Amino acid sequence: ILKRLNAGEVIVGDGGYVMQLERRGYVKAGHWTPEAAVEHPEAVRQLHREFLRAGANVIQTFTFYCSEDKLEISGNVPNITGAQINEAACDLAREVANEGGALVAGCVSKTPCYVTSHSETEVKAIFKKQMDDFLKKDIDFFIVEFVDHVEEAVWAVEVLKTSGKTVGATLCISPHGDMKGVPPGECAVRLVKAGADIVGINCHLDPMTCVRTVKLMKEGLEKAGLKAHLMVQPLGFHTPECNLGGYTSLPEYPFAMETRAITRWDIHEYAREAYNAGIRYIGGCCGFEAYHIRAIAEELAAERGFLPPASEKHGLWGAALEMHTKPWVRARARREYWENLLPASGRPKCPSMAPPADNYGK
Repeated sequence: ILKRLNAGEVIVGDGGYVMQLERRGYVKAGHWTPEAAVEHPEAVRQLHREFLRAGANVIQTFTFYCSEDKLEISGNVPNITGAQINEAACDLAREVANEGGALVAGCVSKTPCYVTSHSETEVKAIFKKQMDDFLKKDIDFFIVEFVDHVEEAVWAVEVLKTSGKTVGATLCISPHGDMKGVPPGECAVRLVKAGADIVGINCHLDPMTCVRTVKLMKEGLEKAGLKAHLMVQPLGFHTPECNLGGYTSLPEYPFAMETRAITRWDIHEYAREAYNAGIRYIGGCCGFEAYHIRAIAEELAAERGFLPPASEKHGLWGAALEMHTKPWVRARARREYWENLLPASGRPKCPSMAPPADNYGK
């Protein structure tokens, strides 16, 4: 991954797994644990393939929330161990990645025990156990994801760097900083000093908000005289409220997020904004489907030098509509139409924003 980033290549990440698999009937909402890698490998494999076909250069292991303490709390996996999930997920990711020359990222996320015990020793032991599972398999690098306290992310980076492999670290924080108010710029500095090679933002908030936060991280690194590659994998939903807790604080979370869905045309704008900000690892998280990843690849096709396989079934900027039988639909076969469209929600009384749960009563 570093060789490709150092050469200036644009890396397209994959999309969200737990939310897509929940909608398809393979993941239980709430604790969102990834036992589907063992119980329904065919479902995980198919989603990997969709992201690969859409243009992803990296396939992440489906190991979100796969720490032993999270699995125990969830009650979802009485007969399946974290090691079984980690190893099965690595095998699935490698199988599909090899089909398209993609890289495999072993992923770890935040642990419940960080908040409950705040024990560095305990938290690091959990990350060490996951790392050891990954190192038994053929992964290319690590990603720390979905961590909202920079201290815990630093602990994860410190553990994963002992493997000798490249480590990317992404926080699910807002432009206001982490859950303890540590500013994005300072978060980036701490992560790089801990050993992170790639830093950025993932999940919790919409694409443009996440890009804005990465810009703040970049500014912090520049002021400190530090360098790292930048990465962004945002939420696939509109969250203009930009509240500290992200989309989990919204009334619609998690079962009515569809009205906030990002369109493929929104993704074109996001991909260009991220590229112009100097971000070279651009992907998605919860809410991102394969067509969103294809939109990233299509927007940056000139920079990358090629289109993804999935573009064979997609006319750029609506070009496939040129042969439509209805003239008013044919008129939509142009970039200007889709770039200037303001999509309606279809709900007469739908608010443009909603008060986040953590703002009630204030």
